[in-house]
Amino acid sequence: MQSSNDTAVQAKGGIWLILMAAMLWGTTGTAQALAPTGASSATVGAMRLAVGGAALLVVALARGGLTGGGRWPLLATASAGGFIATYQLAFFAAVKATGVAVGTMVAIGSSPVLAGILAFLVRGERPGRRWFAATVVAVAGCVLLSGGGGGGLNVNPLGIALALAAGGSYAAYALAIKSLLAGRSPEAVMAVAFCVGALMLAPLLVGADLGWLANPRGALVILHLGVVATAVSYILFARGLKTVSVANAVTLSLAEPLTATILGVAVVREHLTPTALCGVLLLFSGLAILAVNPRRPPAP
Repeated sequence: MQSSNDTAVQAKGGIWLILMAAMLWGTTGTAQALAPTGASSATVGAMRLAVGGAALLVVALARGGLTGGGRWPLLATASAGGFIATYQLAFFAAVKATGVAVGTMVAIGSSPVLAGILAFLVRGERPGRRWFAATVVAVAGCVLLSGGGGGGLNVNPLGIALALAAGGSYAAYALAIKSLLAGRSPEAVMAVAFCVGALMLAPLLVGADLGWLANPRGALVILHLGVVATAVSYILFARGLKTVSVANAVTLSLAEPLTATILGVAVVREHLTPTALCGVLLLFSGLAILAVNPRRPPAP
């Protein structure tokens, strides 16, 4: 039988894997900003899933993760792929409708709360007081961070609904992936889920202008988004999800906007206002609540 000390060590390792995954996700905004003119959000999202799914499939085949004879549950597998595809469409549409600040704030800020509710309803996971405290502090940090750029905010009801759909989709596919990990390798689970999602978005590429991919910068952007910010990051996320609850994992993913902000300041030379700086400190504090001395994840 596994000791509580061993379980705590595994949980801590899982937390750091998820934080590393979220840091890689935080590079997507900077990478997309470097894409050539003509690269639409929809085609970038579809190409990201296509390249990421192919890379994950290669890794899974190389490691023998798809050679087992076990069946894949249809509902969980279709849900994982479907919600991955839905997130891409809903998030980019929300940002277009209501702006980057509000769209990102609502999507990312709502996902931990929705993940906690879904994990309790579906798996019976009780997040605990640490999760509540971490989520409240981190989401407050996201709010300050998103509103710290100054200027008026465009609050569009349709955009808010789409952003909530994106947050719910992220929580739902994390839950579906968690259920698929039992008895399967993280590489195999992510390969199957992302290939299903890529197939669902494939029609968006029919007739789309993909000439920008011939540009070396465009090709490098897609390779980064597909291989690094998708394949590598989601393998880390799936490995961490084995020992971390769904609610905690989604809250830890709030390291993504923290990383994006740091990159914006360091690479794009964006200005960090006092409000945004307070948001960074709150967000970091919320993540620290979960990352320091983690307890055993709640059993379903």
